[in-house]
Amino acid sequence: MAVQAQALEQTTMRKVYWRLLPLAILAYFLCYLDRINVGFAALTMNKDLGLDAAIYGMAAGAFFWGYFLFEVPSNMIMEKVGARIWIARIMLSWGILSGATAFCTGPWSFVAMRFLLGLAEAGLFPGMILFFTYWFPDWHRARIISGFMVALPLAVAAGAPISTGILQGLNGVLGLAGWKWMFIGEAIPTILVGFVILLFVTDRPSLAHWLSQEERSWLISTLETERSLIEAKRKVSFWQSFWDAKVLLLTLNYFGIVGASIGMLLFLPQIVKQLGLTNMQVGWVSMIPYICGAVAMLVWGWVSDRTGERRWNLFWACIVATAGLIIAGATVGTVWALVGMSIAAIGFYGSKGPFWTMPSMMLTGTAAASGIAWINAVGNLGGFFGPTAVGWAKTYTGSFSGGLYALACFSLVSAIVAALWLRIPNPAARRTIEEEMAVAAE
Repeated sequence: MAVQAQALEQTTMRKVYWRLLPLAILAYFLCYLDRINVGFAALTMNKDLGLDAAIYGMAAGAFFWGYFLFEVPSNMIMEKVGARIWIARIMLSWGILSGATAFCTGPWSFVAMRFLLGLAEAGLFPGMILFFTYWFPDWHRARIISGFMVALPLAVAAGAPISTGILQGLNGVLGLAGWKWMFIGEAIPTILVGFVILLFVTDRPSLAHWLSQEERSWLISTLETERSLIEAKRKVSFWQSFWDAKVLLLTLNYFGIVGASIGMLLFLPQIVKQLGLTNMQVGWVSMIPYICGAVAMLVWGWVSDRTGERRWNLFWACIVATAGLIIAGATVGTVWALVGMSIAAIGFYGSKGPFWTMPSMMLTGTAAASGIAWINAVGNLGGFFGPTAVGWAKTYTGSFSGGLYALACFSLVSAIVAALWLRIPNPAARRTIEEEMAVAAE
């Protein structure tokens, strides 16, 4: 009987992974490509728009204020209308606005466009995390989240040579600067994939006609059992999801790691440029930290699912990120800074899988929609403060070192929070669910 159940799980989940994961990766790849291409545009755009490092850091980070304001409303709407329609809407609107960034004329129009881009993109990431709770049992979530989020470092790694290639190769074509072509060219695939999502995404397992009746029944029963076990332990309401102590601590942890990772990400091309490289060489070298991050994300997610342990995997990832940033800060202007940033990327991205399994260990239904969005919204404000800290440090000290040390403090706070306060028991572990389903079958 156990062998049959295991075989049913394997065939069901294989179909679910292949149906949902490739499109999710593609959507998030384009999302991050459109989010971080501003870091490469800055190599020539800053002079055209009259931006110094401090103004650039603050303006680039304005994205996260728009993101913050619309995260929770966006996820609540998705819970009502479904992922297919809402995620397609998100991609279409952010693709259009990302392309429109090419028509900025100065600091204020750049700030406004980054803010509007944040509003448009808000809800994609927490919406995807919520969407996965509809399809994947707890013991699959670190892997599916890591597999989905591997698009993030891959977007940076692949986006680096793509962005710098457009920056140089199309500069001056039809009288437009290379950075303008970069924004336009990289926005078009986003709009096209928005239409693809309308055709291929299935909102819930009950609508999955590409699964057999037996497979649908197993998946629906497993997820319902998981939900009932979590709610039996403690049911968190919609309003509690904003001020529950564990939710706030998860938010603080995420604020620190996002602030550190985005702070490094948006200035990495300029830090690498100090090695005396051309813009094209900067693009290729900038791939290295994020290739390391992509591998770490997949491995760390697999280990976390395999062991069923989340908190200490998160803690050690934050410690690795902190160590990498300290090394980078101490060696700015040398190849060792690149080594340090590669170590930091391993920590940043290794933390993602363990972290994003934790909210669904205590939140269900509407509370999951609001709580996951709230954690991501407030946490992503770190994406404003991290780049701002690095930009101010560079403007007033002439070096990136102080900014990198500030980012190390961000990730150290995340490590402390994980170690001291993020013990979240999992009432829906695999063995418990299997025992409950066995009893129900009798």
